[in-house]
Order: sequence, then C-alpha cells, then structure tokens
Amino acid sequence: MTRRITRRSVVAVGATLALATAACGGAGSDEPLEPADAREQLAELADDINWIDAPISRSASIPPPSGADLAMTLPPLDEFPLRVDSRDPDAVEIWSSTEKSGEANTSDGWMTEVAQAFNDAGVTRADGSPASVDLRSIASGTGYQFIARGDELPHAFTPSNALWTEMAAEFQTLTEIRPSTVENVAGIVMKDDTATELRDAYGELTPEILVDAVIAGDLVMGYTDPFASSTGLNFLLTVLYSIAEGDADQLTSPDVASVFEQFQRQVPFVALTTLQMRDSVDNDNGTLDTFVMEWQTYANTDSLQSGYEFIPFGVRHDNPLHAVGELTPAQTETLELFAEFAEQAEYRDLAADFGFDPEPFTPSVEPPSGSTLIDVQNVWKDKKDGGRPVATVFVIDVSGSMEGTRVQSLRNAMASAREFIKPETEIGVVEFSDTAVKRLDIAEFDLNQQGRYAAIAEDLSPGGGTAMYDGIVLGLKMLEDRRAAEPDLKTILVVLTDGETTAGLDFDRIDDVVAGLRIPIYTVGFEANLDELGRVSSLVEAATIDAREEDVEFKIAALFNAGG
Repeated sequence: MTRRITRRSVVAVGATLALATAACGGAGSDEPLEPADAREQLAELADDINWIDAPISRSASIPPPSGADLAMTLPPLDEFPLRVDSRDPDAVEIWSSTEKSGEANTSDGWMTEVAQAFNDAGVTRADGSPASVDLRSIASGTGYQFIARGDELPHAFTPSNALWTEMAAEFQTLTEIRPSTVENVAGIVMKDDTATELRDAYGELTPEILVDAVIAGDLVMGYTDPFASSTGLNFLLTVLYSIAEGDADQLTSPDVASVFEQFQRQVPFVALTTLQMRDSVDNDNGTLDTFVMEWQTYANTDSLQSGYEFIPFGVRHDNPLHAVGELTPAQTETLELFAEFAEQAEYRDLAADFGFDPEPFTPSVEPPSGSTLIDVQNVWKDKKDGGRPVATVFVIDVSGSMEGTRVQSLRNAMASAREFIKPETEIGVVEFSDTAVKRLDIAEFDLNQQGRYAAIAEDLSPGGGTAMYDGIVLGLKMLEDRRAAEPDLKTILVVLTDGETTAGLDFDRIDDVVAGLRIPIYTVGFEANLDELGRVSSLVEAATIDAREEDVEFKIAALFNAGG
C-alpha cells in the first residue's frame, strides 16, 4: 500500500506557518537570537568557563538487557493519591484519570466530588449493606501499565477513553459498567491565523489534510506521549488511520510505518503530559501554535479562550467505567449504584460546569483491538525519531549537596535510563560541581559506551559547589560540535541535579543561547528547586521532572520512552 500524499494548491505556506521563529529568544529577550549567533555566543561561554577534559578511564560490568518496560519501573501505588477514602474495608476502589479526579473544588475534581457525595449519601445495596467507593487519581496510561503488570489491581478503571480499556482487556478481564461517565473529546488546538492560512491552502481541516500539511512541512505541531497520554494515543491512532486511508488492517504495516516516519520528522516536540504541552504554550516562547488537548482542559485554560480554534479528532473521550477482574456480586452492585448516582441531573450539570460539555462530535475512527493498539504504540516507539540519529548528553550534579540519598537516587536514575536508551543513540556525559568536567565523549551507546557510562555512575563522588549552568554550557557545546558534523542530528540535554546553583554562570547568561540553539533541556530534580529548573526547561519545550526517590526510575523511563 502506498500513501497518497497530496499538496492541494499549496502556496508559500511553509514560511508563514513556521508558527514561531525557528530560533526564539529566551526570557527577557526582545528579539529572537539567530542560531548562528547562539552558536557563536555558546563558543564564547565555553571558552570562559575553563572546563576540564577528564574522560572516564575504565568500564564497569553491566547486566544483560532485562527487556525492561515502563510497567517494570512503576512507583509504589501509594504515590498516586486516594482523592476519596471511605475508610470502609469493603469499599470498591476506582482508578480514575486525572482530569476528573483532581482535588475537590478544582477544575479537575468532578468525579472526586461525585464519589464523596455518593459516600455521604449513605447509598445501600439491595441487602441493606452500605455501598461506598474509594477514588484513586492516576493517569490513564499509568493505570493501564499497572493493570497490564497485574500485581496491583483496582476494582474498576475509568480512563479518559476506551483505547486504554481495549488494551487492558488483553491482560485482565474487564466488564463494562458504563460506556461513558462524562463526555469529552480530544482536539487539535490551532491559532486562528494558522487555521485561516491552512484552509486557504488545503480546504477543510480534516485529520487527513493536517497529516499531509505536516509531512509537507507546511505545519509544525506538537502532541503528547502516546504511552502516557490519552490524547497522545488518540492522536497517534488518528494519524496512522489517516495514512492507512481508513484501513484498520494496515495501521501497523511497513508502508504506513514508513510514511509515519516522514510525519514524525516534521514534529519538533512530543510532550510527556498535556500539562507540559499547556505550559509550553503559556510560556509563549516555543515553536508551537498547533498542539493537541482535551476539550475539558482547553475550556479551563484562560489563555486559549481567544485566538484559538479547537478541531476535534479521533475517538471520543467519554470516560468509560469498567470492572476489573472477577468481582463479587456486591462489588458489581456498588459500581452500578455509583454509575446511576453520577447520572443524576445534579451531577450532569456539575460536569458541564467543570468543562465536560463539548460540542457534538461523531468519532472519525473506531478503536481497533487491544493487541493492535499495543502494536500501534510500538510503531511509535520505533519511528518516533523520524529516522534521524539522536544524541543525548547527561549533565550530572556531583556537588556536595547531592551527598546521601540524592546521589543514590541519581545512580538509580542513570541505571534506569540505560535500560531505555537505544544502542544506536549517541550518549555523552558531563559532571559539574565547582567546575564542569567532560567525562564521556559523545558516541553510540554500544556495550563499550554503556560500560563507561555505568562506571561514571558507580564513581559519583559529591563535593564542592554547584556550577549547573557551566555544566549546561559544556553539554550544549558537545552537542553543537556533534551537530556540526551531522546536521540532521536530533539533540537532547538531560540535567540531573538538586537545582541549587552556587557557582559559575547564572540563568541570565545562558537563556538566550539555549533558546536560540533550539536544543531541549530536560531537567530532573532531586529534592530540587523546581522553579529554577522549570525556567531552564521551558526555554525549548522540554519538561522538569520532580524525581523523588520513590518514583525516579519510572519518570526517567517515561522520559526516554518519549524523548529519545
């Protein structure tokens, strides 16, 4: 099967739809810094910091590949809060997606309020025994990972859309209680000016046309990690359906995967979460003015209420409710009673107040089988870099403040990352304390490079001050030197630190350079100053990860699953 890629009266849209400049200025800039100027300033900064070249001189033994997947790195379940805790040992525990199970009296707290009201109402089962629920807030993709792993299960699961329940049913028995608890849709959010120009060039803005526009280089857009985000998984499925021209049997065929790789080459940004995507837009210093989001999040984001258009796509996000495993009749009855309670007019009105009131939308694709969806995720994992080589430099904090549990957490993070980095990815390492030190030149992550990388992790010895921005400058210089030899290289910087800068350069010396280079900097904070790290990551559509000791492995695994 060959994908028909049309151009449909394309005018010179590419220049006008580069959506923001390819190089944007950082905080405090009046004008964007051109890439050439950014590279020149980077070289000057690297000369000024007096960094040290001290390559690791040994290799550590490394275990054979474990075949690790995200489910194996999941943090303890109690890291995900019980929003409603009935204190009833016989309560039915429901795992709910986060956009409806936030704290009560917030824009994301609809099901939290319904569950608390249900418990307060003293609802009883037919035999007169009390019916009560506990509600745990857990992202749809994470809940699915727990269910697929199978050692900790809820009584019921209500993800954002039915894609996750189709997949979960491959591992556990799922019984539908309701196909929908509250209505929502996913959509492409686009600036009005962009939508107008695309319609002038392409006509109606269907998913198929938008895929063509991205492949043609006429549209730059971002989306969210399809292993974690319901909207991201829905978008991926919609793109593959479009490329396959509606043929579900071809979704994961080599021809479709090949065209998807072309599509992915034009995508600069895959966010870990919808919140990261939203924050990137709010910062208004990235390349994106087209991105994906659920209607309920869109409706509750003030900055999007003028100047943007919402274009629904894919499957509906109607928050199905399914029993998980073989429940007792009493547990099933409690779930039925809870679903009926939530359907009362009072809670339908409350749902609308929380933004669950999208315009009517008929799904443009049908959910395939769970096994096909798992294959769809694997197509993305294989093709997400668009066929481009990838280079990542780790910038590692070895200052005195990292002593104790932080440095052990850092070692765990590095070990977890090793399991999820492809052997063909190029990896380098910088350490920093009072001074930035190059410890590992950028090279493919073969067994020799992995051994050297593992030895660095073993040898971490905290001491001295924290020259974080010196370390960032050295890491960026390594990536830029490598990109000069390989212009098509996809580059990523990952900073692992407690975020307390005490020496060397400061943020104001490097922000314009980072923004001009367009190299995303993911920051991983160990009991860190997250505001400081967030300033760095927000310069080029990256993310800051709060890596507490309990969940650092999972977050690092998710980062490399999405990022490279």
